[in-house]
Amino acid sequence: MSIWHRTSPPDGGTPGPAAPSPPPRWSHWALWFWLPLLALRLVPGAGQPRIATLTYSTFVADVTANKVASATISDTGSVSGSLLGGAPFHSQVPTALNDTGLAPLLAAHHVAVTGTGPSGPSLVGTLFSFLPLLLVAVVAVWLFRRGSRQLSKGVGGLMSVGQSKATLYDEDRPATRFSDVAGYESSKAEVVEVVDFLKNPGRYARAGARGPRGVLMVGPPGTGKTLLARAVAGEAGVPFFAVSGSSFVEMFVGVGAARVRSLFAEAHKRAPSIVFIDEIDAIGGRRGPGGFGSNDEREQTLNQLLSDLDGFEKGAGVVVMAATNRADTLDAALLRPGRFDRSVEISLPNQRERRAILAIHGRSKTLADDVDLDTVSRGTPGFSGADLANLVNEAAINAVRGGHDVLTEADFDTARDRLLLGHRDSSGALLPIEKDAVAIHEAGHALVAMLSEHADPIAKVTILPRGVALGVTEQLPEFERHLYPQSYLTDSLTVRLGGRAAEIVVLGEPSTGAADDLASATDLATRMVREWGLSADIGPVGYGPAELSGEYPLAGRRYAEQTQRTIDTEVAHLLRRAETTAMGLLRDHRDALDRVIGLLLERETVDGTDLADVAGLSRRHPGNGRLWPRPASSGSSRP
Repeated sequence: MSIWHRTSPPDGGTPGPAAPSPPPRWSHWALWFWLPLLALRLVPGAGQPRIATLTYSTFVADVTANKVASATISDTGSVSGSLLGGAPFHSQVPTALNDTGLAPLLAAHHVAVTGTGPSGPSLVGTLFSFLPLLLVAVVAVWLFRRGSRQLSKGVGGLMSVGQSKATLYDEDRPATRFSDVAGYESSKAEVVEVVDFLKNPGRYARAGARGPRGVLMVGPPGTGKTLLARAVAGEAGVPFFAVSGSSFVEMFVGVGAARVRSLFAEAHKRAPSIVFIDEIDAIGGRRGPGGFGSNDEREQTLNQLLSDLDGFEKGAGVVVMAATNRADTLDAALLRPGRFDRSVEISLPNQRERRAILAIHGRSKTLADDVDLDTVSRGTPGFSGADLANLVNEAAINAVRGGHDVLTEADFDTARDRLLLGHRDSSGALLPIEKDAVAIHEAGHALVAMLSEHADPIAKVTILPRGVALGVTEQLPEFERHLYPQSYLTDSLTVRLGGRAAEIVVLGEPSTGAADDLASATDLATRMVREWGLSADIGPVGYGPAELSGEYPLAGRRYAEQTQRTIDTEVAHLLRRAETTAMGLLRDHRDALDRVIGLLLERETVDGTDLADVAGLSRRHPGNGRLWPRPASSGSSRP
């Protein structure tokens, strides 16, 4: 498709292709002109006076009675003519040629007789015979003109299949500005420098500095990579081309490369300019074994992209920005200096940045006095910018559902629980024995967390079914961690197996309710052994997450089968030790466990501080001396 120009080209720019001329006005009514003529041809006798049809015997009787003025006998034997009053007639049966007495009878009664021989078709008849073919030709011409207009517009037309599909923001750029992007100050500084280079290239030239040719933004989904690019489009005073990587991929070989050439040709014409390619991993994946193959359309598209990135003239003033969340799959040639000079890491926001993001999304909404954005941001660890926008929107929806326009703290709590835990299932009521088992399971998680020195505090425990979970224990970190010591990971294993341990201590046997706990604990223990070197038998050896996730199954493992057996043994040892520790804590505090179970059965949803009071434990977290906060919001730690 051709480039979509939001506005007309600037003065002095290259004018776009002329718009297709509209069809002539006569084409709209020509069909209605021919329809009556076709009707005259198809309807016998249309437009002619009414002719009486007589039997041959009636005709002979009229001649005898002197009622016939003239008669015409055709070569087929039929008789037509006119009566004395001038009314035309036609005989019904052509038998005149076989009647030898007809001629003397006509002569005796003074009837003017004429005869006709074989004759060719008339001009009018010939014209009407070609009328259906003419109608078909008119319809064909109309369809051709309509198809030509569609092709000229590029709507699925093959004439423009090799043209770029990029959207051009020239004078009418998006309204997003850098002030609308909260946090990420270091990332914004990298991008702001690109914008400044395009606006003031002379200042960099005087210092002998060369501006970056490419900026690659890398980060998890929803962290604001596209939003940051839109802010660049809003701040830059240069044309901005935005295109998705998937728009270069087609089933026809060579189309993607043609679109890359078309895109960069347009960017060079409007230099200085910015080209933004979203999801560049769609065309920038590594080539060769494990890649796309040697004759793939994507590889040709990538080769053309590499050529255009490396073919910029000095001072061309074209900067390429790209975004991806899979930088590890990109081809090495794409990441070398001279193509993408800078890689901007956009990670998940921290608490301060989450607070700023919430403030931006809450500007268009009315917040109640009890809403503390610091508390909300603290209760949303691991949320991306898109998650926070969805949280504010869900809170607004909950406010509308409650019949009020002001967003309250309860609306944010409900929205967060819905996003983290899922919708509450009020139809799937548990049996009494199942409800008791869920209460025992969640009480085990909560009490083990309160008794573990390095575990995160409990924020909330519920035994109400939500989503696929029958009950949930939520832990809220006191501060955001960047490094996880072995003691913290060991206590995390113990907390995850606390529910199963409580079932064994109270009920004498475990249940299937610990399936998710076992899966998450096994995954954590495996990473501790294989990746982080936290095993005495394996030692300080890490095999990396790529092999563990099966991302490159053809590469094989870098360790022997005996090493795998040792890893399995160490994982099982960590899990058994964690379960034994959890069972020991619960047996030593059996009275506190029973009180927590009773409170859960009574209230169904209990705050973490209330659980500590009922369990008879200090409100200070054991071992670290920090006061337990009473969170108004909570994160999620799936049991």
